[in-house]
Amino acid sequence: MPVYYTYLISSLPMLNFSARAPFSLEDFFAKCKNLIPEKEFEILRGVCQQDSYFLAAQSSDSLKQWANFEITLRNELVRARAGRKKTDPLKFLRLPDSSQAYISHVAMVAYRSTSILEAEKILDQARWNFLEALSFGHYFDFDYLLIYGLKLKILQRWDKIQNADKEQLLNAAV
Repeated sequence: MPVYYTYLISSLPMLNFSARAPFSLEDFFAKCKNLIPEKEFEILRGVCQQDSYFLAAQSSDSLKQWANFEITLRNELVRARAGRKKTDPLKFLRLPDSSQAYISHVAMVAYRSTSILEAEKILDQARWNFLEALSFGHYFDFDYLLIYGLKLKILQRWDKIQNADKEQLLNAAV
């Protein structure tokens, strides 16, 4: 039987892909630290930091679906890039490899984008949309917190991109 975190989740602000992150991941962890069990807190922290969600994918059906989506998306990007480089994509693909038309389309649109920033936005929008669909039916449970943390991670990444000193980056590149 799932555990519900009604008060914690109802205190969190709504997240919107086109908006800024309301707080950092560390602030989110601080809010959750004493309100959820230690084991779940460690899973949440591990999922939201770097790409370690593949290790925690056994703990939740939502995490398994998220890991499968992410692997499939990356595999489609490998296929697109391998076609251009004329190399065999099979040695770079990860399992499980379950090609889906929607994900193939997103990967191709992102790959064909002339702007790297726009391509990243397309990929993150697809990730966001998948997380939105994944959150259906999870309103006050631990899966909701996992999905919220992953969304917050996406927003925090875009805050970092938008606040970067573009002139300094250009000078460093030249």
